[in-house]
Amino acid sequence: MITRLSNYFLRTLREDPSDAEVTSHRLLVRAGYIRRQAPGVFAWLPLGLRVKEKIERIVRDEMHNAGAHEVHFPALLPREPYEITGRWEEYGDGLFRLKDRKGADYLLAPTHEEVFTLLVKDLYNSYKDLPLSIYQIQDKYRDEARPRAGLLRGREFTMKDAYSFDYTDAGLDASYQAQRDAYERIFTRLGLEYVIVKADAGAMGGSKSEEFLHPTPIGEDTFVRSAGGYAANVEAFTTVVPEAIPFDGFAPAEVLPTPDTATIQTLVDAANLNHPRPDGRTWTAADTLKNVVLALRYPDGRRELVVVGLPGNREVDQKRAEAAFSPAEVEPANEDDFKAHPGLVKGYIGPWSAAGPVLGAAVQEGTEETLSSTGIRYLLDPRVVSGTEWITGANEHGHHVFGLVTGRDFTADGTVEAAEVLAGDPAPDGSGPVELARGMEIGHVFQLGRKYAEALGLKVLDENGKLVTVTMGSYGIGVTRILAIIAELNNDANGLIWPPSVAPFDVHVVATGRDAAVFEAAETVAAALEAAGKDVLFDDRPKVSPGVKFGDAELIGVPTIVIAGRGVAEGLVEIWDRRTGVRTPVAISEVAEALA
Repeated sequence: MITRLSNYFLRTLREDPSDAEVTSHRLLVRAGYIRRQAPGVFAWLPLGLRVKEKIERIVRDEMHNAGAHEVHFPALLPREPYEITGRWEEYGDGLFRLKDRKGADYLLAPTHEEVFTLLVKDLYNSYKDLPLSIYQIQDKYRDEARPRAGLLRGREFTMKDAYSFDYTDAGLDASYQAQRDAYERIFTRLGLEYVIVKADAGAMGGSKSEEFLHPTPIGEDTFVRSAGGYAANVEAFTTVVPEAIPFDGFAPAEVLPTPDTATIQTLVDAANLNHPRPDGRTWTAADTLKNVVLALRYPDGRRELVVVGLPGNREVDQKRAEAAFSPAEVEPANEDDFKAHPGLVKGYIGPWSAAGPVLGAAVQEGTEETLSSTGIRYLLDPRVVSGTEWITGANEHGHHVFGLVTGRDFTADGTVEAAEVLAGDPAPDGSGPVELARGMEIGHVFQLGRKYAEALGLKVLDENGKLVTVTMGSYGIGVTRILAIIAELNNDANGLIWPPSVAPFDVHVVATGRDAAVFEAAETVAAALEAAGKDVLFDDRPKVSPGVKFGDAELIGVPTIVIAGRGVAEGLVEIWDRRTGVRTPVAISEVAEALA
């Protein structure tokens, strides 16, 4: 049936919404696809639902081709399964928790691993039932601290999540590859450029994790790639560790006055001015050891300070730190932390002083391991290997130590991958230096292994009648985020321009002017197109000016527009291709054939 704008639930806006940060948010609201309800929460209007349904149809096609079966779980779930796996606490403030009238705990599901696992446990008990892949398209809920950019980062979003169940590792590999291949087909059909990168599993757990990222300057994720084919998000990047350096014969470390040098730059400037290198080379930030105090806040409420030592030409990367210290949240130490630990001399923190070790275990041969005198863990960047020599804080105001040697003068409690990745860093697979780019996550595939099955008791009998724990995979696609990304990619100064595969309608017929013959011709064209199998939006509003109709047509973004106007007197209408801007006169009787 032809959809008529005269009675369609649609109102377009001439002004941008005040909270819109990105193009997709601005245009989807203005064109009447979505409507804000709260920060990160949107109502879906008829146009938006049509596009969303078309994306979901493509996802369902490829899930079916990959052998997966669709189910549907509620979003409101009980606490118990998530408590068993530890994620009730691990999710921290990101989880929406609530109680029913009897005081029982529930959550709005951020993902559904637990209940999928329990469903299979309830129904299957033999290896003959496996492999199995099941999926759903369902709304998810995460209490984002800073929901922004419309649908790109919301608190409620639609996601396709699939789960595979096998009883052997080889079976998991095959199921994982089938889903991975399906994702490539989905994104190709949607016309989305993507890069597959090695990823950190985070709260999901598991042994293997890959993200599908769409490269875009507005992406919230930084990823790295090399010309030789390596690709990873920054959280999963692993540092190439240098060889240790023999330090026999190195000059002893020396504490020198360095007043007013609480930053790396002021330290480097003062060192070159007052304490030049004996070899004549200029001191740089890379010669300094920066010590950053971080506070870790765990889901159970504990708060711990750690000090991270890293080369002074690098900063701590928040996402890498969060991945390294997961499930703790990471934040800079505050003034109260420094007051509570007077051994931390702000601006002059180091792992060594003339009085002995301040941070780190500093184990001497033949002695028992000692605790840090501050009681704070000291962790080093992997580049700070034995034999490397540094300028760093002397734990005394206005003083730094020069020539401090790792392994000779101090040790640490371990290493941590928390430093930022820089362009030119070597790829861990030896494929050359990496470059940095921005991307938006559109899909994520995990080999969960036996984490959830073990916790929830999902076992089956194998060929020998022995109970074995099932191994699982988890595979997610952000449906509503993809819709926003497609909108970001397909627009011009006047509005959206949807690709035909996801456009809300195939053809938008516009009747302009007041002449009854124009409306009759437009009606004839719309009917012919509908009879030919096209989904038609017909702007039949009788008292709306041509300018407003054209403005709405451009804003809504149906890629093919048929205009019935002055040419009707000569038996002609215009076919307007929004993708190219070309308008082509066509006989009224030939429009359906021209657009077949």
